[in-house]
Amino acid sequence: MSGRLSILVAAHNEAERIGATVAALFAEFPGATVIVADDGSRDGTAAAAAAAGARVVSMPRRGKGQALTLVEGEAPPGPLLLCDADVRGRLAPLLEGNADLTVAAFTERQGGGLGIAKQAARALIRLRTGFEAREPLSGQRALSEAARARCFPLAAGFGCEVGMTVDARSAGLTVREIELPLEHRVTGRDLAGFLHRGRQFVHVLLAFGPQGVNHRGLRLPLTGWAVGLAGGPAASAVAAVGLADDLWSGPERGFAAHLRAGRTTGVLKLVVVPAVGLLATRKVSGALLVGLAANLLNQLDTKPGRALKAYLLAAAPLRAPLATAVVSLPYDLREMAMLGDAGANALGAMLGLNSVERLTGRKRWMAIGALASLNILGELRSLGELIERTPVLRDLDAVGRQT
Repeated sequence: MSGRLSILVAAHNEAERIGATVAALFAEFPGATVIVADDGSRDGTAAAAAAAGARVVSMPRRGKGQALTLVEGEAPPGPLLLCDADVRGRLAPLLEGNADLTVAAFTERQGGGLGIAKQAARALIRLRTGFEAREPLSGQRALSEAARARCFPLAAGFGCEVGMTVDARSAGLTVREIELPLEHRVTGRDLAGFLHRGRQFVHVLLAFGPQGVNHRGLRLPLTGWAVGLAGGPAASAVAAVGLADDLWSGPERGFAAHLRAGRTTGVLKLVVVPAVGLLATRKVSGALLVGLAANLLNQLDTKPGRALKAYLLAAAPLRAPLATAVVSLPYDLREMAMLGDAGANALGAMLGLNSVERLTGRKRWMAIGALASLNILGELRSLGELIERTPVLRDLDAVGRQT
């Protein structure tokens, strides 16, 4: 691979090993830029990496894929080498040859797990691309400039490796694996080891599901469809049409833009979501409440946790379901997953449906008027900007969100 090499290392609580890893990288690749993504460490990882000469970018704990994505923007143009913080052995062979993505396969088996996550990753990569991956979860990877452009932002968490392989193969880039005599710290068959591999398994599955890119440029799994499933048939239908908008929407934003464009997924939502409300409640007021609440929550879902907080504030007096929103909130705030239109629309639909049950005639129409006013305001101005300019709302909005 030609061009100036940048080496990215994601590290979480690796103070004991990161210094030696960085020193070995500088010795093997003199002149390379080594950047360590300190992913929420609490043990002096950042200081140890900096003392060894690495450039360190510290951040709240988000996950491996998110950490690497954030520091990739700090690296100059050119090829990349990714490696784990605890790896030992020569990595230079990864840069030899003409493959766009070269993955290290350990010569000797490492780890004490049952292989469930690895087998699932292999099967899913084969199903999606036809590629037979020996080491689908290996973190030691060299990317050409073309692979870098195609694979970043990476899939979230421990799904980043399988996401890279799928992205590169889907783009017609060359992928190869080479055996290297590497070592790294292994996890055993104890509780900590099984929890780690359980997270790997979940992240791999999420990497093959629907994904979106958030305001920070992070690629996150869209899990809002689960909110819809938990909300019943009507919320599930709204989540389904919202998911279609997540996956196939164009650049249009707002009612007017969608109507001017004609056949868009946004227009589909404008028709289907109120229709679901009408069918579920047999009332015109139900159609209006569901449609307006779904769109309002969607307008609010521009920063982590914002739509979920608005939902929880309104759900308590309306006795709308709380469990799925409470469970989703920490993952949304920590940028490990995102609602997407599927989740935001489903949450709004649940508020609308419960409003029909809880509010009598006059109060119901007052709620419709309030929702319509907020929707119109959101068309004319950014609700997010208004929240960030209002002291009390700004403080509430920021609670729990990572910087």
